[in-house]
Amino acid sequence: MIAVSGLDMAAWDALAKAAGLPLCVLLGGTVGPVKAYNSNGLWLRDPELVAAEAMELRDEGGFTGLKLRLGRVIARDDLTTITAVRAAVGDEYHLMVDFNQGLNLAEALQRCHMIDDLGLDWIEEPIVYDNFAGFAQLAAELKTPIQIGENFYGPLDLYRALQVKACDLVMPDFMRIGGVTGWLRAAATAGAAGVPVSTHLYPEVAAHVMRVTETAHWLEWQDWANPVLQQPYKVVDGMLHIPDAPGIGLEWNEDVVTANRAEF
Repeated sequence: MIAVSGLDMAAWDALAKAAGLPLCVLLGGTVGPVKAYNSNGLWLRDPELVAAEAMELRDEGGFTGLKLRLGRVIARDDLTTITAVRAAVGDEYHLMVDFNQGLNLAEALQRCHMIDDLGLDWIEEPIVYDNFAGFAQLAAELKTPIQIGENFYGPLDLYRALQVKACDLVMPDFMRIGGVTGWLRAAATAGAAGVPVSTHLYPEVAAHVMRVTETAHWLEWQDWANPVLQQPYKVVDGMLHIPDAPGIGLEWNEDVVTANRAEF
């Protein structure tokens, strides 16, 4: 699936370039901004360090949302970190949290209830990705929306998760869902169910398909690819702006690619 997904994204980029259209236009949408949250940092560090970094990440693109990683050894330390970040960025700011599958179900029940009244936008993957029964229990018990989906291997996984009410929100990953083709199928399923869809990684491709996703929610922004791009996408006032250029609108900086090439 991962290999096919990469080829699929490349094929859609080539097709849009051949047509002389931005990918979002080829798919039936328009060029425009996409709402993004900053997911560049906020790892498992001391609360005061995370709060300081949160202000830096907020300001670097005028973002209105940030995602924190949780799962410290002591549960109260996670709670202290969220409180510190909230104090730093303000009550109206959107905060998402991600446990990265780090808890068992018993731990998740305890820890998620501890943070359930903090006004978080979502709690992401507190338990192992394929425990749909456990996610369904969490989704039923918690007020805070449960977010899963980066480990859906194809659109059928998304359908199964929605069937058993394993989540309130979904965020497919392009390399697992099946590239642009898999995303369009998955997004149609989520749209029919009225479930908000966010993205996981690959923000440049993500921006284009979000312009044609019925229940588009948040785009996860990382600037990891910027050093190898000739012209990275711009983020202004928390919105990722798609260039009016054929295809995905990216070209490699060949000098940087050559300088960092690994030979095997």
